Amino acid sequence: MTQLPEWGRKSLRSCGFFVKWVLYASLVGGLVGLVAVAFHLGIDGAAELRSEYPWLIWLLPAGGAAIVLLYRACGMEKDRGTNLVLVAVRDAERLKLRTAPLIFLSTILTHLVGGSAGREGAALQLGGSLSAYIGKKLRLDEKDERIVVLCGMAAAFSALFGTPLTAALFAMEVVTVGRMYYAALVPCLISALTALWTAQCFGLHEAPGYLVPDPIPAAPLSMLQVSVLGAFCAVLSIVFCVVVHNASSLYAKYIPDARLRGLAGGALVLTLTLLVGSQTYNGAGDPVIRRLLAGETIPEAFALKILFTALTLGSGFRGGEIVPVLFTGCAFGVWAGPVFGLPHGFSGALGMAATFCGATNCPLSSILLSLELFGGESLPLYALCCGVSFLLSGYYGLYSEQKIIYSKFRPERLHTDGD
Repeated sequence: MTQLPEWGRKSLRSCGFFVKWVLYASLVGGLVGLVAVAFHLGIDGAAELRSEYPWLIWLLPAGGAAIVLLYRACGMEKDRGTNLVLVAVRDAERLKLRTAPLIFLSTILTHLVGGSAGREGAALQLGGSLSAYIGKKLRLDEKDERIVVLCGMAAAFSALFGTPLTAALFAMEVVTVGRMYYAALVPCLISALTALWTAQCFGLHEAPGYLVPDPIPAAPLSMLQVSVLGAFCAVLSIVFCVVVHNASSLYAKYIPDARLRGLAGGALVLTLTLLVGSQTYNGAGDPVIRRLLAGETIPEAFALKILFTALTLGSGFRGGEIVPVLFTGCAFGVWAGPVFGLPHGFSGALGMAATFCGATNCPLSSILLSLELFGGESLPLYALCCGVSFLLSGYYGLYSEQKIIYSKFRPERLHTDGD
């Protein structure tokens, strides 16, 4: 029997890989997408319930303690959150299935009582743990398990945020900055698109992202203005990361008992809410972002959102950091951008993208986020603003387990990623 030539064998292997991952990624995208839809609806329901019954914020101390007790009862008191998902991809560390229901319930509870947290960071944990379980049941090897976890991360992010391209690239880019698993590109895209389609079947993400009424074309003056804003957003992203990370250390230093930390954190967020006089900074804050882009300006909003988020997540409440980062960037952008001569709404959108970039160290994902949230008009200026923020934000970031392989300032390697 005549053997196939080398190019023929390679083609067959490529076809086999493609068919395998079409099936696996579609399965992960569909299943994770369904759970993410339930998660999305649960968080929206919790936010609507708190809006209807504002007195629920008085349950903040009890909610913080309840979440701590829930994790302790499940043996997950020392859970590292999203950082564990990054380690699972990079070092093939096992993810526990119980992570999914825990982050599901605790994030909804956080939003119900008015903690300041997002949902997309929690989605990475939700999708990662569910897809790791699916990979285990499929008896995948270690390398394929990494890809399937990335698929789960992309699917959950896409179903919750409605940005499939950003979701696919972010899952690949966030783990190890400077080196991506390109073998996961097609699987992540299929998974993200399948999850988005699943979410749209339930009526989610039918409308495009955010309306930005006044984008401007690229020109020497606008490039300078955008670069200056990007530099300030880099500083803002550093402040956000430092404050949120140090909050948990300060809580642990002065309140060693985790249950008391949950009570104290809830009490502090409650007190701050009462002092502010509104629930503007409770929950994720997406409605406030839309108001800001539409023309509202609250000069102190970016600082208060950082404080609310640090007090919430540092004390043991669960949820994501990404929407609070977007809120912070938008609030800063609509206040500072016009000072530099940029239109109000456009500067808010620039602030969102650039602060997200500085906090996550994911420039390519940030550019795609700009495209999917705000449209393609003025995309070069979004890219420039994100690039400046990435460069000047140094090596700070939301996730301590994220590794930056190459220097931001010179074409040299900082360290290896463990492979």
